[in-house]
Amino acid sequence: MQIFGVDIGGSGIKGAPVDLERGDLADERYKVLTPHPATPDAVADGVRQVVDHFGWTGPVGATFPGVVTGGSTIRTAANVDKNWIGVDARALLGERLGGLPVTVLNDADAAGVAEMRFGAGRDRRGTVIMLTFGTGIGSAVFVDGALVPNTELGHLELNGHDAEKRASSKVKDDQDLSWEQWARRVTKYLAHVEMLFSPELFIIGGGVSRKSHKFLPLIEGITAEIVPAELQNNAGIVGAAMRAAQG
Repeated sequence: MQIFGVDIGGSGIKGAPVDLERGDLADERYKVLTPHPATPDAVADGVRQVVDHFGWTGPVGATFPGVVTGGSTIRTAANVDKNWIGVDARALLGERLGGLPVTVLNDADAAGVAEMRFGAGRDRRGTVIMLTFGTGIGSAVFVDGALVPNTELGHLELNGHDAEKRASSKVKDDQDLSWEQWARRVTKYLAHVEMLFSPELFIIGGGVSRKSHKFLPLIEGITAEIVPAELQNNAGIVGAAMRAAQG
């Protein structure tokens, strides 16, 4: 069975059909740059471009980098245009895609759902926290496999700032931090999250997960097990398709 997944991020909008039996992309993903400003209409046009690239005519699952309530309503928009707040994203995207059925969920929640089913969180019980490091820091919290949605732990305070303003991979690039410098910031962030939630496992995702060997060995003093996401930066696409398959 194949369902289409779209991952809307602060820097890119990427998508592909997903083979839900294998938990992997059924075709090479297609990506367009996130428009700036990332207004609802402009982003919806980008989503349509990605879906149209494949000539897709079935259900579509889409992620969003912020809080999504009721499977449709956007409540926060830290890394896209603030005009998203209050928008019915399911209706907007469905209209832009010519009436295709659309399901919307938080981007990190989507990535976490995929990792818990097909990746590093498979068969893991207890508290598992997926953290995605990209334009911001997304989070997905699971207790015995059940998702606690919209946790947004990237906005915890770290040294007087939103954590994602100190430890996202975008900050690493913008400030030209070495892997060692960035790993120290990530360590402080993980220690704070661990103090609050005492997870058994951290799964580290986002685009930077491809280079986990460069920074995970530098993180010390964390009790929880820390592993890279197995689906890497495709986890959001897979998780979006999984949610769309549920209707």
